[in-house]
Amino acid sequence: MRYLSTGGPAAIRRPRPSDEAEFVAAARRSRQLHHPWLSAPDTPEAYATYLVRIRRRNHAGYLICDRAGGAIAGYVNISGILLGALRGGYLGYAAFLPFSGTGHASAGIGLVVRHAFDVLGLHRLEANIQPGNEPSRRIARKLGFRLEGYSPDYLFIDGAWRDHERWAITASDRA
Repeated sequence: MRYLSTGGPAAIRRPRPSDEAEFVAAARRSRQLHHPWLSAPDTPEAYATYLVRIRRRNHAGYLICDRAGGAIAGYVNISGILLGALRGGYLGYAAFLPFSGTGHASAGIGLVVRHAFDVLGLHRLEANIQPGNEPSRRIARKLGFRLEGYSPDYLFIDGAWRDHERWAITASDRA
């Protein structure tokens, strides 16, 4: 398997159509882990739509894989990518069972952050996290994101407008 980057227990690569069965199965087995924070693509149709979306110019998608066996351990998206004066985007991420809590997510997300700055040429990434989602908040803190603010009714998730904390990191934060 050819990876974009490796580190710790994780490696990152781009999703492929041939990943559909494994990805959908992982998303289904992880529904309770993700609820109510997000809904991962858990049908073949939703996965196909996901692939179309992450191939747009203003999106990028990555799979976090287990380095030892190659299994899909989670995924990371960068959406709303803007170049020009901002050079930034919005980071979203999720771990899949049984890899939640094993360090795969933080390692893989860290690899994507580095890839976004070093390869994509972005300057800023923002992660919007619901206040009760402590695992995601813990990863953001661990990777050096700073809490910048609070946005009431920010995103429509699981049938309701949800409050979010805005966490961000810039390329210069890593220096």
